Amino acid sequence: MPIHQPQQRTDVQSDRTGVQQAEAALVEHYPRLVRLAYVVLPPGLGRHRRVLTAHAVVQRALPAAGSKASGPRVPAQSRRTGPPAGSEGASADRVPAHPAYGWVRLRVLRAALAHERRPRWWPGRLPAPAALRPALPVVWGLRLFPRAGGVDELALDRALSAVDGPVRAAFALQLLEGLDESGVRELLAGAAVANAADAVRRAARLGRPDRAEAQAMLRSGEFDPCTVQTRPSDLLRRRHRVRAAAVAAALCVVAGGLAVAVEQGANGPGEDRSPAGVLAPVLDPAELMRTAAERWADTSRVDFTAWPARGGRTEDDALLGRALRAWAEPPESVRVSTTPGTAAVPPAEPPQLLFADEVDGAAVVLFHDSADRVVRYAEPLSGAGGAALDFARTDDADVTTGAAVVVSRTAEGARFLLAPWIAESTTRDLLAPDTPGRPLEVGPDGVTAEVPRPAAGGACDAWPVIQLRSSERIVEKHAFLLTDLGELAPTHLTYMPKPGRGTPARQPREATGPDALLAWARTACSLRTLAGSGVRSVNNWAFAEQKLPEGGTSADWVCTRADTWRGPGRVLVQFLAPAASPADPATVVADRDDTALCSKFGQHVLAGTHWRADSGRWYVLGAGSRAVTGIRATGEVRGAAGGPTLAVRAPRDADVELTASLREGGTLTAVH
Repeated sequence: MPIHQPQQRTDVQSDRTGVQQAEAALVEHYPRLVRLAYVVLPPGLGRHRRVLTAHAVVQRALPAAGSKASGPRVPAQSRRTGPPAGSEGASADRVPAHPAYGWVRLRVLRAALAHERRPRWWPGRLPAPAALRPALPVVWGLRLFPRAGGVDELALDRALSAVDGPVRAAFALQLLEGLDESGVRELLAGAAVANAADAVRRAARLGRPDRAEAQAMLRSGEFDPCTVQTRPSDLLRRRHRVRAAAVAAALCVVAGGLAVAVEQGANGPGEDRSPAGVLAPVLDPAELMRTAAERWADTSRVDFTAWPARGGRTEDDALLGRALRAWAEPPESVRVSTTPGTAAVPPAEPPQLLFADEVDGAAVVLFHDSADRVVRYAEPLSGAGGAALDFARTDDADVTTGAAVVVSRTAEGARFLLAPWIAESTTRDLLAPDTPGRPLEVGPDGVTAEVPRPAAGGACDAWPVIQLRSSERIVEKHAFLLTDLGELAPTHLTYMPKPGRGTPARQPREATGPDALLAWARTACSLRTLAGSGVRSVNNWAFAEQKLPEGGTSADWVCTRADTWRGPGRVLVQFLAPAASPADPATVVADRDDTALCSKFGQHVLAGTHWRADSGRWYVLGAGSRAVTGIRATGEVRGAAGGPTLAVRAPRDADVELTASLREGGTLTAVH
């Protein structure tokens, strides 16, 4: 007995010392831990809730006073309160080596991953239990967002939103914490990740080919929840709540009595455990957020959050209530459709009202919520048809991708609700690049006349698009193209011109110039293969121009890249041979899904095709992007050429492999 008593005191002292060291490590490395939590947390929370939840996760990492959870055990004689001296003094990126930091990091990782885990019995449409847990910090009257990054940071954020929590965690632990693969696997296993090795393998594919640049972006302000921007919440709704405060106070006494009754009958037959019952305060039409009419002209965030509520039925609480209840728990009579990668879960907080009115024989309501989704509810004004509920992702929408939403679609065409910053709208046919656009009529509520839909099958003899111009109050002389691919959010079309001699690499630009329209006239019909796949934007990159053998005429090589809202992209490489008509379709020579090719993360491309000259002779042609210094053909035919293009005689069906050498070193194989 005398032997065990001192040991118990030593354990208690060790626990107390360990918790003190963990607290010191948490305080000293708080920004690092919050950034890690922010990257791991589900993007579906929305940026405001994700910022606050990241801080809450880190602040709850220490065990509560009086809890049975013990802190990290340390020897009793150790009195250091943080990582060893100099562990971060030389470099802010060096990972703290003290065990207390590792213990806190593991608890943060477990808590962040819990926000994506649902028990088997949990309703699939509700957020994970951890996401519903109230926690500090709480911010009233303000919305918080990390500083907006550029196009590259946005692409990385979309790529992270397309994978699950363990993959995001593996990616962050490697690039932010500098752990090797074995260290990441061990830490994920300690955080109860079922298949840590698979998460590490999938994370290794993110940010390729330039992982150093991906690391720099992950450490930028786009992913820093400690340096945030603010904007107010809905001011009119806040005033409404202030007026209702007196009534709420008067009801507190009644609520106290009801609480006892509810507790006594918690498991009774009258309890409402449905999503609509659980989320009743969120689904109150009186709580809907409404943006001021001129907000778009006075904010740096020009997206769906700047849209005012428009339409003749924005005060119809009965209609709005039906739409909200259908969103929370759609009955069998409601047809539900989602853009790929879009969660159809109920809103976590009162959504923003965008539109409510009657269009083409239906009452239509449009919402936008903090999870960056646009939701469309439509019910027929007459007849026995059921209602429809459509979900679409709108992550980090901007002036162009947040410029229009389909408000009504028929067999003949679609009507769009345009953003309040649109000053001019026209329609044009992509297959007629020399034909000017025609004015598109827009009603006072922002709803357009019906725009014909592109042909989904059969002959592709027209491709209608809408050309919009932004108000000069936000940007001067900015026109852009949108096309309807069968979803709520139309797709933004862009163009990247041919490489010029001695000029730096170019960036995508709006597809409204003559060269862009000519390229899209040859490639527009390939857009049919992208319908219904959740495409955010499509860029035509004219990556090479080649003089053809036997005559010296030129052909263009175009990489058509489709980026989805959820992150992954699809690439079509197309060969534009000389044609009699400006609308002759190009030849698709390569088709690749889930690839970084032809993006910031895949800047080099090589492709080849068989081509028949007017003489009847067949050639193998190859072309690469600007960094290609030579191309070699092997297989049934051999040949080589310096520079970014190659042409060698070859039988029509010859099996040939193309490889290229790059200016900075390394090789590139042709995409198929």
